[in-house]
Amino acid sequence: MPRATNGPATLKRRKKVLKKAKGYFGNKSRLFRYAKDAVDRAEVYAYRDRRKKKSEFRSLWIVRINAACRANGINYSRFIRGLKAAEIDMDRKQLSELAIHDEVAFNTLVEKAKEANAAPAA
Repeated sequence: MPRATNGPATLKRRKKVLKKAKGYFGNKSRLFRYAKDAVDRAEVYAYRDRRKKKSEFRSLWIVRINAACRANGINYSRFIRGLKAAEIDMDRKQLSELAIHDEVAFNTLVEKAKEANAAPAA
């Protein structure tokens, strides 16, 4: 009895991997053995970095807010504490966009935060 190798499935699998490896340098884009390793590694990085991207953006927003706050004479932590005390619920993404595009609105938030910080705690 002849040996069955399931050629169509093997070719389909290899073709799929090589298609994902298109654009890789050297043998990693042409030979299945090397392409498979490169694609596996790339997919691990892609999975990890889709989650990492969220924390990187949050860090970026915090840096932007802090820079805008310091221009108004307050630091980031006191600003956030003041917003909480004034019961203003805005996420950091919105605050960052305000700091960049609408300085007047951001300055009013800073003033409200300063007032809330200055008020005695009940």
